Amino acid sequence: MTSPTIDLHPPRNPGMPLDLSWFDRIAVNTPAAQARAAQLSTRRSLKKEWQAAWLVNAIRCIDLTTLAGDDTEARVARLCAKARRPLADHILDGLGLDHVQTGAVCVYPTMVRAAVRALEGSGIPVASVATGFPAGLMPMNLRLAEILYAVEEGAAEIDIVISRAHVLEGNWQALYDEIAAMREACGDAHLKAILATGELGSLRNVYKASMVAMLAGADFIKTSTGKEGVNATLPVSLTMVRALRDYGAKTGYKIGFKPAGGLKTAKDALAWQILMREEMGTEWLQPHLFRIGASSLLGDIERQLEHHVTGRYASSSRHALA
Repeated sequence: MTSPTIDLHPPRNPGMPLDLSWFDRIAVNTPAAQARAAQLSTRRSLKKEWQAAWLVNAIRCIDLTTLAGDDTEARVARLCAKARRPLADHILDGLGLDHVQTGAVCVYPTMVRAAVRALEGSGIPVASVATGFPAGLMPMNLRLAEILYAVEEGAAEIDIVISRAHVLEGNWQALYDEIAAMREACGDAHLKAILATGELGSLRNVYKASMVAMLAGADFIKTSTGKEGVNATLPVSLTMVRALRDYGAKTGYKIGFKPAGGLKTAKDALAWQILMREEMGTEWLQPHLFRIGASSLLGDIERQLEHHVTGRYASSSRHALA
């Protein structure tokens, strides 16, 4: 039996005209979504070599992130060094691997050039938040200018934030127009639409906002900025994944998914990969369709992999800082 062929460069989502009939009457059964999400973590037990393999794959899908007010070029360079070599040599040797690296490095626009310089030759893309992250409460011309600046600095991916008010007011045309303009400003850079799901009020609104973002041309839909009171949860993620599955069934285009905010442990990395495997199949366990927005997550994954290789847990001081 041969493994299915995975297209690592699927056609980019061009967007579609806004059609409210695609989502306007959608109903989301919240208790059922919560029950399904709770079931995911118990249906698949990953042990020993299998668990290690899934944790290594999680590293490949991490957008290693620093979005702090005291970011410096030196901190970004250190983060990029960790992205290039996320595991210590003895762990790589114990796993029988020559090399692994993260899916991307995510920074503020003013740090993009430093990240591009530090990652030169690695093939790791630089992602930049933009459009008034995290609140998005800036005039539209300034939000678009921030995208253009980040792209000019070398960002290959742009993580935009939507206006939550458009969702809460049901103004889907305004949301569509906003994201479509941002997609145009991105040019060749891929657009990841952050929905800030913890501020949208309901899973129904999460589904609708996801669909509008994809209709407007988003390449990825992303749960959160990491700055909201409630960030990525499995029920929210399940709702968004069902939306991108529905969009794909209607259009044939494959949209990526990025949970972000609150994913801190190796157990979290496994849970979200299980979600993607169960709902979308193995293709969505590849970095071109699945990313995890994280800063501290990598440290716990490295700790668990060291235990797998050596049989003991190392203190955190023995792992390189991200």
